[in-house]
Amino acid sequence: MGSENRRFVVNLSILFTELPLLERPAAAAAAGFTAVELWWPWVDSPTPARSEIDALKSAIETAGVRLTGLNLYAGRLPGPDRGALSLPGEESERFRANIEVAADLAGSLGCTALNALYGNRVDGVDPAAQDALALENLARAARAADRIGAILLIEALNRPESPRYPLVSAEAAVEVADRVNEATGLGNAKFLMDLYHLSMNGEDLPRVIDTHAARTGHVQIADSPGRGAPGTGSLPLADLLDRLEKAGYDGWIGLEYKPGDRPSAEAFDWLPREARPAR
Repeated sequence: MGSENRRFVVNLSILFTELPLLERPAAAAAAGFTAVELWWPWVDSPTPARSEIDALKSAIETAGVRLTGLNLYAGRLPGPDRGALSLPGEESERFRANIEVAADLAGSLGCTALNALYGNRVDGVDPAAQDALALENLARAARAADRIGAILLIEALNRPESPRYPLVSAEAAVEVADRVNEATGLGNAKFLMDLYHLSMNGEDLPRVIDTHAARTGHVQIADSPGRGAPGTGSLPLADLLDRLEKAGYDGWIGLEYKPGDRPSAEAFDWLPREARPAR
């Protein structure tokens, strides 16, 4: 799929999930990849035991892969939640408790991107109050990311699958990133351009790329419909990645797709093995 300069990273929270968490980094390495990313692995705990964190760090280091992206605590994901940072009360507090834990783990592994999912709208809560809380928590996260030399990613999801999530367009996510940068003065809040989610929202993907490539900190791909591997749907992913490259994007491309009814190791036949290691 195009340029030899592309840098692919395997998302271990959607691929290789047939394996225990600690076996997934080695499985990605065996498939030829040198970079991985993760949603927050401990769904029930924003502050897991040190032994659990150390075990994951060791698994990544032993496999010889690099962690390039890590989600901050987002509630039950996979599941009904889409983030915690804009939810008043306990979930927001859990997010805050997670910030330094996640930043420390990311920093210890040279990870340079933290992804903060915004959270669903809550019945009976003023959206403006949720947005104010979100900005406060995102500013905290941006400062923690800056401490480890990382960026903070703001992601748009898709309305059909996440109907209560407020950021369902590229413009909405970029606007939040702008507000965070204005609040902190750091400039490290960036747009996470997930081509699958944006396509599900019916966005004009070439226009999104041309408009927002310069403010994009990370790209993720899956085909649509179905969220499968490239070639299983109708998205012209090769053309879109070419367009991104011409627009100046040279960052990581996250493989965040479902392997289908086959082992994850067999879900990369679209990508020649020699193109899998990061360059």
